[in-house]
Amino acid sequence: MNAYSDLVDRYLAVWNETDADARAAAVGALFTPDAIYVDPLADVRGHEQIAAAIAGVQQTFPGHVLRPHGPADGHHDVVRFGWELVPATGGESVAVGFDVAVRDTEGRVRAVLGFLDKTPATA
Repeated sequence: MNAYSDLVDRYLAVWNETDADARAAAVGALFTPDAIYVDPLADVRGHEQIAAAIAGVQQTFPGHVLRPHGPADGHHDVVRFGWELVPATGGESVAVGFDVAVRDTEGRVRAVLGFLDKTPATA
């Protein structure tokens, strides 16, 4: 496993954590305090807002998990990876996208720029 796929595994684990306290701790460990997360549906900053955005996705799609979609790659402090949102019990994805994460010098995420390739409205 390389540093890129390790970061993606940790990132997806944060998105899949359903316990609010554990998710808040995981967000705090993975993201810098002033981190931003931006995609077509969200524009948030900081640990509390990122954790709330994740909780919102979980409330909208209960019983679904994010999993990797294709390999992760990157250069310098930038990581690019695909993901898909699928029922935890199996089945077709309801959303597919890719994110670009920028890390700080300690390897924590300071920015995520997300893109959606498939959304429930267009699925």
